[in-house]
Amino acid sequence: MARVKGALATRKRRKKVLKLAKGYWGAKSKHFKMAKEAVMKSGNYAYIGRKQKKRDFRRLWITRISAGCKANGTNYSTFINGLKKAGITLNRKMLSEIAISDPEAFTALVEKAKAAL
Repeated sequence: MARVKGALATRKRRKKVLKLAKGYWGAKSKHFKMAKEAVMKSGNYAYIGRKQKKRDFRRLWITRISAGCKANGTNYSTFINGLKKAGITLNRKMLSEIAISDPEAFTALVEKAKAAL
């Protein structure tokens, strides 16, 4: 049986990693060993970042809703509790959009939430 050389697969693998490392500073974009480490690390950062993005947006929405609630004389937790008791099921993203773009509608929601308590 003939001996199989791995040059083709090795070259392909290395080219793939170096392509992902394009634009990295210094030797990280040129040397395979350093590029491989940098690509693995950046992959981890990207994975963590996808989780953090969800948290960050939720935090932003809650902050916006809270500011709208304070302008209407209530706090965030009381407002959310009132909405649940009133049977209004709007997610935080939509509530924050309403608080920004349509303050009158948000005031009406606050009044309904207060009435349900």
